Amino acid sequence: MKQKKSLGTIMKSEWQLHVMLLPAIILLIIFAYLPMVGIVISFQDFVPSGGMKGFFTSQWVGLDNFRYVFGMKDFQQVLTNTLVIAILKIIAGIAVPLVLALMLNEVGNRAFKKATQTIVYVPYFLSWVVLGGILVDILSPSSGIVNTLITALGHEPVYFLGNPNTIRGTLVVSEVWKGCGYNMVIFLAALTGIDQSQYEAAKVDGAGYFKQMLYITLPGILPQIILVAVLGLGNILNAGFDQVFNLYSPIVYEKADIIDTFVYRLGMLNLQYSVSTAVGLFKSVISFILITISFTLAKKYANYQIF
Repeated sequence: MKQKKSLGTIMKSEWQLHVMLLPAIILLIIFAYLPMVGIVISFQDFVPSGGMKGFFTSQWVGLDNFRYVFGMKDFQQVLTNTLVIAILKIIAGIAVPLVLALMLNEVGNRAFKKATQTIVYVPYFLSWVVLGGILVDILSPSSGIVNTLITALGHEPVYFLGNPNTIRGTLVVSEVWKGCGYNMVIFLAALTGIDQSQYEAAKVDGAGYFKQMLYITLPGILPQIILVAVLGLGNILNAGFDQVFNLYSPIVYEKADIIDTFVYRLGMLNLQYSVSTAVGLFKSVISFILITISFTLAKKYANYQIF
């Protein structure tokens, strides 16, 4: 029977590895854990002019900041926008890459297949600052290529980024454009792991392409589909600050304003530090709960675990 090593034995035999981790741990403490002390601001009427002393001298107001936030009409709309946009992104972010992976998996030309993967994957590595500028030019109602085609077909130009009725769809489509390459590679890798003898047996039994896809392909990659879906659940309150901040404007706040951009305006523009911290804490707590649930579901249904 193999004896379990004690913590001291492990540390003694692997101390070099722990020393290598030390700089990363120090940076994590400085930039991730120490700033969490600022959570106390959400329970105070914080006065920034007091500097660090403000943490100790500002008036304690308990849950008043949370009551104020939850009573704001704007917050209810922001929460709705965040949930709607995030859920649409999760659904589209699974469906589109899955379809592309299934189509690309049937391509026999290896060079074409690799080139397509690379082209679809490239936007994933670009920041939203770059892609935002590209989208503004492409979707411009006066000179953008999309509206040029629309007017050529005899229709009125569409202000995609300045119309509350189109902004959500634009955000979802642009997010899929940027990120679908990543999930597509995951699904393609899963497809290569399916036993090819199952397809051969299905062909002998007379099953066509759609029957093979329905009874072999999709069940074969179902764990990966579930994994992508449940991990997306943990980010349901992260509707994409970088994207929204670079693409939205005050005219579309009612449909595109999300929690992160709302916090940015409260804290950085309106200088309501206590209120913005309260919103951020609310989001963090809900996100923590959702991440815990998502990893539990991932372990149960996709056999995926970190620890």
